[in-house]
Amino acid sequence: MALRFGENLAINYEEAVAIILFAIGFCMLLFHNNLLRKIIGLNIMDTGVYLFLASMGYIEGHKAPIITDPGTTITETFINPIPSGLVLTGIVVSVSVTALMLALAVRLYKRYHTLDLDEIYEIIEEDEENDIHN
Repeated sequence: MALRFGENLAINYEEAVAIILFAIGFCMLLFHNNLLRKIIGLNIMDTGVYLFLASMGYIEGHKAPIITDPGTTITETFINPIPSGLVLTGIVVSVSVTALMLALAVRLYKRYHTLDLDEIYEIIEEDEENDIHN
C-alpha cells in the first residue's frame, strides 16, 4: 500500500526542511535589494543543501566507518562518509565566500553609503553621465 503524502512527509522531514530552507534563501536572493539580506539568503540556501546532503548520507542503524575491530570489515554496517566530507568542505568554502562578500559589501558601503542595489546602480549611472558630459 502506498504511503499518503503526510506519512511520507513525516518520514522524510529532514529533506522537507532542507527544501524549505533552500526556497527561503533563494527567495531572499531574488526579491531583496539589500546586499546583507542577499548574503544571509545565500547562507540559508547553503544550510539547506548541507542538511539535504547530511540526511542523504545517514542510514538508520548503521555506524560511522571507523574500524575498531580489524576482523570486522563488513561494509554494509557503515554509513557512507562521502556526504559528510562534502558537507564539511562546503561549510569551509561557504565561510570563505561569506567573508569575501561581507568585505565587498563594506567596500561598497564606504563608497556609495548604501547597500541597496538599486541606489548603487543609480549612483553609478549618474557618475557615468557626469563623466560623459565633462
